[in-house]
Amino acid sequence: MTPEELVHQLETDRTLAVVRAPSITDAAELCRALSSGGIRTVELTFTTPDALNHVRRAAETAADHGATVGIGTVMTADQARAAIDAGAQFLVTPGLRMEVAAVAAAAGIPFSLGAMTPTEVAQAQDLGSAAVKIFPARQLGPAYLKDLRGPYPDIRLLPSGGIDASNAKSYLDAGAAAVCCGTSVVPPAAVAAGDWAEIAARAAAFTGTLK
Repeated sequence: MTPEELVHQLETDRTLAVVRAPSITDAAELCRALSSGGIRTVELTFTTPDALNHVRRAAETAADHGATVGIGTVMTADQARAAIDAGAQFLVTPGLRMEVAAVAAAAGIPFSLGAMTPTEVAQAQDLGSAAVKIFPARQLGPAYLKDLRGPYPDIRLLPSGGIDASNAKSYLDAGAAAVCCGTSVVPPAAVAAGDWAEIAARAAAFTGTLK
């Protein structure tokens, strides 16, 4: 997947699911549940035990479930290389991680760097971030994104943190390319229990609010 293709998918679906859980019973079924609910971009995270094995499982079954799977909370170049080797199609960082950006760019893998201030947003763009993750978005809210869009009208902004069905549309209306959804759609307990029906229903309900 190219950076342009990732951005197009995000802008089409308007969301990305971030999965943080104590365990994942089956990453392929998790991706199938999310995809069936309209969320085709799934970010597993290094904070989940055995994250690389879950990414590998999801990547190997992508033709079946239809989701694009990446990995987030990537902090080091070694993690970036391991994620790419496991089949991750994109990388996400919580802040500006130059060595991660360098590894991903060299491999031709799209990545999204975390930023908060206008200076960090510009740095993320300079490093080649396909979309800039605004984190933690809940601290300043949708109005902050609208302000950022003034000097940065062409940067794709991807707010993350504290976004749920009650406020997601307001971030999109403020200029976000897409929004990250987390525990409101993929509760850790439901992921650990393998409750795919609940997750599929939550995904469908969430994407229904983004129209």
